[in-house]
Amino acid sequence: MKLTIIGSTGSFPGPGSPASCYLLTAHDGTRPWRILMDLGSGSLGVLQRYMDLKDIDAIFISHLHPDHCMDLCGLHVAVHWDPAGWGRDRILVWGPAATGDRMADAYGLPRDPGMHEDFDFRAFTPRETVKVGPFKVTPYPVRHPVDEAYALRVEATEKLYGETATSVLTYSGDTDSCDGLVEAAHEADLFLCEAAFQEGRDDAIDGVHLTGKRAGEAARAADVERLLLTHIPVWTDEATVLEEARGEYDGELAVAVSGVTYGVRTGNRLEAPKTSSMSRIPVSLAEALRKAGGQRDQVLGG
Repeated sequence: MKLTIIGSTGSFPGPGSPASCYLLTAHDGTRPWRILMDLGSGSLGVLQRYMDLKDIDAIFISHLHPDHCMDLCGLHVAVHWDPAGWGRDRILVWGPAATGDRMADAYGLPRDPGMHEDFDFRAFTPRETVKVGPFKVTPYPVRHPVDEAYALRVEATEKLYGETATSVLTYSGDTDSCDGLVEAAHEADLFLCEAAFQEGRDDAIDGVHLTGKRAGEAARAADVERLLLTHIPVWTDEATVLEEARGEYDGELAVAVSGVTYGVRTGNRLEAPKTSSMSRIPVSLAEALRKAGGQRDQVLGG
């Protein structure tokens, strides 16, 4: 299983990253499967550097704050208004029970049909595992000020080099310290954990976010193999939360960066980030350039 960080900035997009969105890829022996954890504000554009939107197999929404779900509205447009037709089944969207209604309200649509023509909305049941291709996703309730907030435990079983191997990633979603978070992360290969707050600065706020220290405590309690801090807002210093986490957790530790791809079991950085929005040239544009005898840079240069 591979993890690509699409967006890792907390609360709203930052200058170097969209809000929360994470792409997971695993192979079932026949084809690669691709699922998303969250589709926060600003993430849809960057996502297209790494995959064709038509290859999304499922989306898992941790909770319904805009920095985790609002680009479902943009994806609705991509599906519903593609002049060539979408040509695929509805996109499977797992999340809180109100996800479909919330997206319709955000876009100004009547709730019936809302976006149901484009998305197959399904509601999580706490601790009940969902299977999509080689993935098994289990939602665990966590502590955040919305009706439903979940950490997601993702397991992928693949055949690698003739052997069957299972990778485990846990994504915290947004949460303060709680038993559900530790349960979700138990012995995970990679713990993708938010660290939006700082010790000393945000001590008066309870039940919203973790600090680096509390993320480190959760990682230690869950006995995870490695910890990757994410959801760090522009006003929170990455070095500070990293130092806080290191004081509590002595395993492999890093901060998530948009565009970086990791092997979940190994922790190795894999593919290089794609910084250009034209890094994946659409087939239609490539063909038009070929016929015109032009170059991509000439088109971009106007």
